[in-house]
Amino acid sequence: MKKSGILGLLALLLAISASCEQEPQLIQVTNTGYAQGSTFQIKYRVLEGKDYSEEIKGIFEAVDASMSTYQSSSLISMINKGDTLVTVDSLFQPVLKRSLEVSKESNGQFDPTIGPMVELWGFGLSKQHEVDSARVDSIKAFIGYQNLRQEGRQVSIPKGFKLDFNAIAQGYTVDVIATFLEAKGIENYMVEVGGEVRARGTNTDGEVWKIGIDKPSEELDEADRFQVIIGLKDAALATSGNYRKFWVDEATGMKYAHTINPETGFPARNRLLSVSIIALNAMDADAYATLCMVKGVQKAIEFLNSKTGLEGYLIYTDEDGDWQVYQTKGFEKYVISKI
Repeated sequence: MKKSGILGLLALLLAISASCEQEPQLIQVTNTGYAQGSTFQIKYRVLEGKDYSEEIKGIFEAVDASMSTYQSSSLISMINKGDTLVTVDSLFQPVLKRSLEVSKESNGQFDPTIGPMVELWGFGLSKQHEVDSARVDSIKAFIGYQNLRQEGRQVSIPKGFKLDFNAIAQGYTVDVIATFLEAKGIENYMVEVGGEVRARGTNTDGEVWKIGIDKPSEELDEADRFQVIIGLKDAALATSGNYRKFWVDEATGMKYAHTINPETGFPARNRLLSVSIIALNAMDADAYATLCMVKGVQKAIEFLNSKTGLEGYLIYTDEDGDWQVYQTKGFEKYVISKI
């Protein structure tokens, strides 16, 4: 081969090599931090150099500006002033719609107007709480999703009523972030916010995303944390429990947990310790996990067995105080290991 030909071939090979070296590779990005009163962890596979942390931060801020009762300027706070029609945004609308659907389906066992009772029991803005049946009865007059008024995109509630989306909004936030990632062409991700999870595709090892369900212990033991490990793919998981967010009445020793039964006005008292729900989206998983906690063991089992598209894992105490587990048949296929 002529010298000029060899030089040309070498130049071509070097150009190809340089091109290969410069071609971006798929990597896994992890974004973590604090939002909505809890932590978040979001993992996704993208081309090297891509990072959507700022856009994700913007999603958290937008959801809070719409539905956070801790922000006095949020849309939900404006509605909660009472008797004022407030024009809501595209984030607020689907959460309200789904909340009302679950409320009707459950005959009010799930109710987004639970806000005044959340405050009364010390799980809202005010951490002051009262154990007073008469006070509970008087507040019950301000609970009832049927009293909400809608005119197109405008929403209002009567004076004294308060909307509270804590049982559904975090799951919805997970869905919004997942939808954003999918719009960017991302096919492999895991989005976790405050324990609510949605996953698609696989992790960097080519395996389904492994998610642990906590043991319902009052104290978190990192060395012995999980009750069960599941493999989650193209689905969402939410867990509701009464084992960490509670307060104890010093006078009686009675424990009051944050899941409140809208029918009684009191924190739900039954043998359920935690409910984990798998659904196609995190908003539904979040809402139905809360609803099952209100229903109690037997009615939750009956409910789950009557629903298509939902799978459940219940941890409860028996008559001797020992932990027992119930899982729907469809849940079993997700289980990777039992601890």
